[in-house]
Amino acid sequence: MAVSFGYFFCVLAAYYMVRPVRDQLSAAVGSTQLPWFYAATFLATLALAPVFGALVTRYPRRIVVPVVHVFFIACLLGFVPLFTQQGVLSPRALGTVFFVWISVFNLFIVSVFWSFMADVWDDLQARRLFPLIALGGTAGAIAGPALTRTLVGVIGVAPLLAASAALLALALACVAWLGRWARVHGNRRHDPGHESAIGGGILDGLRQVFTNPFMRTMAVLMLLADCIGTVNYALVVDYSGATFSDAIARTRFAADLDLAANLLQVVVQLTLTRWMLVRWGAGPVIAVWAVAVTVALLLVVASDNPYAPAVGAMPLVAVALIVGRGLAYGMVGPARESLYTRVPRDLRYKGKNTVDTAVWRFGDLSVALSMNALRTVGVGVPGFAGLAAVAAAASGVLGWRLARRVERPAPVPVPAASAP
Repeated sequence: MAVSFGYFFCVLAAYYMVRPVRDQLSAAVGSTQLPWFYAATFLATLALAPVFGALVTRYPRRIVVPVVHVFFIACLLGFVPLFTQQGVLSPRALGTVFFVWISVFNLFIVSVFWSFMADVWDDLQARRLFPLIALGGTAGAIAGPALTRTLVGVIGVAPLLAASAALLALALACVAWLGRWARVHGNRRHDPGHESAIGGGILDGLRQVFTNPFMRTMAVLMLLADCIGTVNYALVVDYSGATFSDAIARTRFAADLDLAANLLQVVVQLTLTRWMLVRWGAGPVIAVWAVAVTVALLLVVASDNPYAPAVGAMPLVAVALIVGRGLAYGMVGPARESLYTRVPRDLRYKGKNTVDTAVWRFGDLSVALSMNALRTVGVGVPGFAGLAAVAAAASGVLGWRLARRVERPAPVPVPAASAP
């Protein structure tokens, strides 16, 4: 568990060190340009999803997971000269490429982490340990923006990329150790085909989203979560662009948001998530999240000025984003991932990866385009927050029902009565 904790710490610290760079680029151009970024990201994930499907189809876990990490380490190091040498790419082109890459990086590296965890731990272990393992990610998500906020004005962006690559290299070492441990001690080591290649076709993940009821519901939940997250993100992007005039200030504000959301995540994981998940399962955890996020968004709807300071220096739009992110990763994340321990391996790797990448980015693109269309008919901040509140309420109902269905104990067969 300690190595799993350290693995997730390294993964999210690596990501959160460089995410504020992406966010300040978004704030510089405004939320109306987000559909272009999301469209490019969606196309990139569609292109990579079959590649990942081919890997898990043909190669065992001990090869697939390290290859994914090595690929992203190489990409991070490849960006270093682009940020240090002027003229290689225009600022706009570099911003677009980096936004797309960091978004794809986040989706794949976190999806692969949780697929690996669902392969190492069984269902009962997942309920007890996933909230604690998730704290490793939370600690990394706090350390990453804290380091960025401290160092960006001193050393610049390029050294942050190199430090992020070093953290991913440590995560790779954790992968190797956990793989060896699981082969000797893991509760799933006796499962049929525990470490073998999954087989099947490279497009199985896409097919599972449409044909498998569990994956189909997971995809719908992801799209509803996209509505909440993308609306919150767009509203905060507009606030940041209107309030802060330079890249350093926008980057620090983005880091402050990440820090606040991740501190909230720690609190709920230590006080609510693990207790509720072990005692009652995933359904009540998802329901509590939905209620809290709906209330935060309705406060934005009811506010006369959602850009005015509400909690400290944070406006209500930022508070809604902090609550949404903090509880999404602190409550829904472990609950959702625990459900994957109850499904076959091909769903854990293929279907899950498709939902966590292509479906997620399709949702981002669809919501961003819809927001631009709604702006043309006069929908503003309260209207968007209201739509996101409806999505949060629907997610709570759907997630509760899915968890109850998946976690329902299998019926115990009744022996046939013997003949008299």
